[in-house]
Amino acid sequence: MNQSLKIRRIAVRNPLDAPIQSIATRVGGSKAKELERFIKFAIVGGLGAVIDAGTLFILQATILAPVEPDKGLKVAVASTIAFVMAVISNFIWNRYWTYPDSRSRSIRRQLVQFFGISFVGWLGRTIWISSAYHWLGVALMPLLLPEIQVFRPGYVPSESAEAKLGTMVAWLIGVVIVMIWNFLANRYWTYNDVK
Repeated sequence: MNQSLKIRRIAVRNPLDAPIQSIATRVGGSKAKELERFIKFAIVGGLGAVIDAGTLFILQATILAPVEPDKGLKVAVASTIAFVMAVISNFIWNRYWTYPDSRSRSIRRQLVQFFGISFVGWLGRTIWISSAYHWLGVALMPLLLPEIQVFRPGYVPSESAEAKLGTMVAWLIGVVIVMIWNFLANRYWTYNDVK
C-alpha cells in the first residue's frame, strides 16, 4: 500500500461566516482575510469571555467564595479555573473555525503553543487580578452602591461583595489586555503558516 496519506482538514462553518466575510471584504480591502480572522478571533474570544466570567462567577458564588481564610488564594484559584475553561474552548474554536487552513504543524504542537501563549496571558492576568481586586472593590463599591440599591433597597455591602465586584472589574480589564496579546502572539507564532 503505497498510497499517500491525506491530511483531513476539518473546518467549522456557521451562520456568521457570510456576514463576517462580507464585512471583511468591504472594510479590509487587501487585508480582508486578516480582518476576517481577527473578527472570528474576537467572536471566539467573546465566547471564551462568557465561559470565563460565568465560571468565575459560579465558583465565587459557590465553592470558592472570596472570604477568609485564604481569600486571595481563592480568587486566584477561581480565576485560574475559569481561564483554563475558556482557553480550551478558544483553542478548539480557533483551530477549526478561525484558522482551519493552519495545518503545517500537528495539533499537539499548536496546542502546546496556544497554551504557552495563554499561560503568559494567564500569569499576567492572575497577577493583575490578585493585586487589584481589593482596591478596585473598595473604590468602586461606593460609586455603584446607589445603582445596586435601586434593585436591592437597603443593601449593605460586605467585604466579600467588594471583593467579588473588584474581581469582576479586574477580570474585565485583564480580558481586554489578554485578548490583544493572545491574538497577536497566536497569529504570528501558533498560526503563522496561514497566508
